Amino acid sequence: MEAVIIVEGKHDRERLLPMVNENTRIFCTFGIPTHGLLMQLREQTKNAQVYIFADSDKVGRRIRAILGEEFPEAIHLHTKAEYRGVEDTPVEYLQQVLLKQELLRADFL
Repeated sequence: MEAVIIVEGKHDRERLLPMVNENTRIFCTFGIPTHGLLMQLREQTKNAQVYIFADSDKVGRRIRAILGEEFPEAIHLHTKAEYRGVEDTPVEYLQQVLLKQELLRADFL
């Protein structure tokens, strides 16, 4: 099954892209998602396991809540608050998160 990770911004996407396996796509919300973007994401994620990987700050929690309503079946991935956001999370920690969900590229270990 294909997997899709939805992140906040392009820096989050750039951080994760080299680490994820070939069956995983990454989409960005570029901030608080609009209704149009949510409908686009819904269409693009048909038949895929959806993962939400938002920052642990106020905006990230709001984005996570909105995406959680639109994708109730999604699995939520989390970083530690001390790292501020996905783009600032150490590679080793991101590897652990992705490995747990079987999203990590085999050659990235």
